[in-house]
Amino acid sequence: MYRVLQANTIAAPSRILVADPIAADGIRALEEYGDVIIRHGLSTADLREILADCVALIVRSQTRVTREVIEAAPRLRVIGRAGIGTDNIDVEAASRRGIVVVNAPTAVVVAAAEHTLALLLALCRRIPQAHRSVAEGRWERHRFIGTELRGKTIGIIGLGNIGAEVARRLAAFDVHLIGSDPYVTSEYAARLGVQLMPLDDLLATADIITLHVPLTPSTRHLLGEEQFRRMKPGVRIINCARGGVIDENALVRSLESGRVAGAALDVFAEEPPTNRALLESDRVVLTPHLGASTSEAQVAASIEVAQQVIAVLRGEPVRYAVNAPAILPESLSTLAPYVTLGEKLGYLMAQLIDRPLQSIEITYGGQIADMDTTVVKSAIVKGLLRTAVPEHVNLVNALLLAQSRRIQIIESRCSNPQENFANLISLRIGAADGFVQELAGAAINDEPHLVRVDRYHVDVVLNGGYLFFVRHTDQPGVVGKIGTLLGAGDVNISAMQVGRLRPRGDAMMILAVDEAISDELFQRILSETPIHAARLVQL
Repeated sequence: MYRVLQANTIAAPSRILVADPIAADGIRALEEYGDVIIRHGLSTADLREILADCVALIVRSQTRVTREVIEAAPRLRVIGRAGIGTDNIDVEAASRRGIVVVNAPTAVVVAAAEHTLALLLALCRRIPQAHRSVAEGRWERHRFIGTELRGKTIGIIGLGNIGAEVARRLAAFDVHLIGSDPYVTSEYAARLGVQLMPLDDLLATADIITLHVPLTPSTRHLLGEEQFRRMKPGVRIINCARGGVIDENALVRSLESGRVAGAALDVFAEEPPTNRALLESDRVVLTPHLGASTSEAQVAASIEVAQQVIAVLRGEPVRYAVNAPAILPESLSTLAPYVTLGEKLGYLMAQLIDRPLQSIEITYGGQIADMDTTVVKSAIVKGLLRTAVPEHVNLVNALLLAQSRRIQIIESRCSNPQENFANLISLRIGAADGFVQELAGAAINDEPHLVRVDRYHVDVVLNGGYLFFVRHTDQPGVVGKIGTLLGAGDVNISAMQVGRLRPRGDAMMILAVDEAISDELFQRILSETPIHAARLVQL
């Protein structure tokens, strides 16, 4: 049977919309890749209209990327957030469409940590109120007696990048640091000088509480009426994370009762804020979402998000994908070649079989067996489904699409693979009729190599072009005859591999050819040579 499967081609990326202000450094990086459109303050209708022909969208916190906006952008492949929080983006809707959402989580870490300390000190020493008094011509030293940080117990809720930097800086103030974060270990917290404890214990113990968590369904109103009741009288609250993590009405009531001595807020449930009781309180220090607003952070965020967006558009692994398997920086150099290899093996497998998939067995051999291979699995499934489903398939939605089609994915690991390779990926595909196909590949000098087809050992570089697979009996004249026919048809052979089980027995020949083989030439090869089966695939 003869078939050439074409890839789902996408027009070259052309339009990138920057809908919120970012630094010029990021714009320049984007302009080296595609056409950049800069439009700020767009209405939802205008945003939908412009996005209809865009492959990428970059926002900060102002533009809301709703399901309605996403569904109006058929070519959109990536949404970049020039900062950390993505609560203004419908990540679930993007994931269903296979749109990668990336952010810039490391660029604003120092700025946010420093702003947290600025608010903390301003709150404890009542600096804004004192400034206003002096500016209005008064000299009221007795009114602005503050409190020292020395000896206080400070609770850090969320020990991610920013929370960790806050902890490092607070260590210089001779304080006792406690923290709560379900995603970190006690050992990690201890290295930061933080005593890890459950949230309820932190609330009951801390003199000062600072929040550093994202806004998710589980963190919305993380501090509410019940949590404020558990706090020590006279506690102070700092929030440079997201406004929605605090119930602002509950905070106002706690301020009025004296349970909370003061609060410093950079973020609000609604921005600009409209809660008059909060805005008019003399116990509150307010700033207009300035956590990331330093010139250094803005430049870094623009460059970081631009790099992530370009990586997605080029089909490269990204470090900071919100809704796709991410590769940690320390694993990137090791795993990246296997992401490429996995996708190529999956795409090759999809063209060698012509039956509905029932199961995929993936075996990781060698050093890669000890690593987190989630992103490699997604790449394999992406390659397998690339020509089999109508949706655009990428690392974001590949596993979801496989699950929706009831394809079973089985993973196993082997520290010492039978083949003599430091790292090896093996695929075994099963169909409902009992058909089984196996492939194995290795990354050699970071190049993807096919090293086994079923039981036949070969070595074929998977760099592109066409591969002509021929099953035949190992006997004199077969290779020469096929080569002669291809030459007569003006098809150039760039490489050849033959794997056999035994002399004069079953064999597999793989020819790398520069051109497609016409139907007429293919039929001549089938009829004029003693081969059992053949298949042409395109890489």
